[in-house]
Amino acid sequence: MMLEPSIDALQEKINSKYTLVTLSARRARQMQETKSYLVDRPKSNKYVGIALEEIQNEKLTFSRDEE
Repeated sequence: MMLEPSIDALQEKINSKYTLVTLSARRARQMQETKSYLVDRPKSNKYVGIALEEIQNEKLTFSRDEE
Protein backbone atom coordinates (compact mmCIF):
# COMPACT_ATOMS: atom_id res chain seq x y z
CA MET A 1 0.00 0.00 0.00
CA MET A 2 1.45 3.34 -1.08
CA LEU A 3 0.60 6.49 0.78
CA GLU A 4 -0.26 9.50 -1.32
CA PRO A 5 1.33 11.95 -1.19
CA SER A 6 4.58 10.17 -0.34
CA ILE A 7 6.69 11.23 2.63
CA ASP A 8 9.60 11.94 0.28
CA ALA A 9 7.50 14.33 -1.81
CA LEU A 10 6.18 16.03 1.31
CA GLN A 11 9.66 16.49 2.73
CA GLU A 12 10.58 18.47 -0.37
CA LYS A 13 7.93 20.99 0.79
CA ILE A 14 8.62 20.82 4.54
CA ASN A 15 11.97 19.30 5.43
CA SER A 16 11.23 18.29 9.03
CA LYS A 17 9.12 15.20 9.72
CA TYR A 18 8.21 16.62 13.13
CA THR A 19 6.97 19.87 11.58
CA LEU A 20 5.12 17.94 8.90
CA VAL A 21 3.27 15.83 11.48
CA THR A 22 2.53 18.77 13.76
CA LEU A 23 1.28 20.98 10.93
CA SER A 24 -0.93 18.28 9.40
CA ALA A 25 -2.42 17.33 12.79
CA ARG A 26 -3.18 20.96 13.62
CA ARG A 27 -4.79 21.48 10.21
CA ALA A 28 -6.79 18.24 10.56
CA ARG A 29 -8.29 19.48 13.84
CA GLN A 30 -9.14 22.78 12.18
CA MET A 31 -10.85 21.01 9.26
CA GLN A 32 -12.82 18.85 11.68
CA GLU A 33 -14.32 22.01 13.17
CA THR A 34 -14.81 24.08 10.01
CA LYS A 35 -15.40 21.41 7.32
CA SER A 36 -13.54 23.65 4.84
CA TYR A 37 -10.69 22.42 2.67
CA LEU A 38 -7.99 24.24 0.71
CA VAL A 39 -7.97 21.65 -2.10
CA ASP A 40 -10.79 20.90 -4.50
CA ARG A 41 -12.00 17.29 -4.47
CA PRO A 42 -9.51 15.75 -2.03
CA LYS A 43 -8.58 12.11 -2.66
CA SER A 44 -8.40 11.22 1.02
CA ASN A 45 -11.42 10.62 3.23
CA LYS A 46 -9.53 11.49 6.42
CA TYR A 47 -8.62 14.93 7.66
CA VAL A 48 -4.90 14.23 8.10
CA GLY A 49 -4.74 12.88 4.55
CA ILE A 50 -6.46 15.98 3.24
CA ALA A 51 -4.02 18.16 5.20
CA LEU A 52 -1.12 16.29 3.58
CA GLU A 53 -2.69 16.87 0.16
CA GLU A 54 -2.91 20.58 0.99
CA ILE A 55 0.80 20.59 1.83
CA GLN A 56 1.64 18.72 -1.37
CA ASN A 57 -0.35 21.22 -3.45
CA GLU A 58 1.33 24.12 -1.62
CA LYS A 59 -2.00 25.37 -0.26
CA LEU A 60 -0.76 24.84 3.30
CA THR A 61 2.72 26.11 4.07
CA PHE A 62 4.98 26.72 7.04
CA SER A 63 7.67 29.26 7.73
CA ARG A 64 10.03 29.40 10.69
CA ASP A 65 8.55 32.78 11.64
CA GLU A 66 5.29 31.03 12.62
CA GLU A 67 6.86 29.06 15.50
